[in-house]
Amino acid sequence: MNAFQTAVKFFQDSGLFIYPSIFIMALGLAIAIERFVFLQRARSQNRKLWAQVLPMLQGGRFKEVYSLASSSDAAVGKIVANGLARLGGASRREDIDAAMEEGMMEIVPRLEKRTHYLATFANVITLVGLLGTIIGLIKGFTAVAQVNPAEKAELLSASISIAMNNTAFALMVAIPFLLIHAFLQARTSEIVDGLEAAKISFLNLVQRIKAEASSPR
Repeated sequence: MNAFQTAVKFFQDSGLFIYPSIFIMALGLAIAIERFVFLQRARSQNRKLWAQVLPMLQGGRFKEVYSLASSSDAAVGKIVANGLARLGGASRREDIDAAMEEGMMEIVPRLEKRTHYLATFANVITLVGLLGTIIGLIKGFTAVAQVNPAEKAELLSASISIAMNNTAFALMVAIPFLLIHAFLQARTSEIVDGLEAAKISFLNLVQRIKAEASSPR
């Protein structure tokens, strides 16, 4: 029996409760792939845009930076654009920081969106698998009570093996989901930390350039 036939027999022997588990697995995989692609793109866009605007900021070319940042889809562009928009009417660092923090409050929920579902799915599929195992054992013991005593041991062994398939499948899905959830959370935290670092760099550059512009020559 090859691997495909073994997998098919595994699912056939697992009863009806394997179908909710398969549905949860498919939904979780779709979310995991979408979040991974989204975070990878966000990370790449942020790095590319920041590499473009940093030399411009250091040169004091704020209008060019604002035009570039406001037209970009990158998260760091939203933050920089908010800071530059406030820079025109505010001189205090706290006011500019508040404007950039407002941009962060819009961006972070988008980065964290749907990731928490993976941990929830891992818990739910484990419980569904356990429920399938319990129902399978109940059916197995009920059937054993109605057969010839000579066949009880063989039938009970087969029933327990089939029932355990539900828990085994649930754990095979739940464990990777927890690892993927941890990975996506770490990647999200990395992006947020990068945005915080860009915000501090922006504030320091703006403060330095304004101090140089206002100092007597």
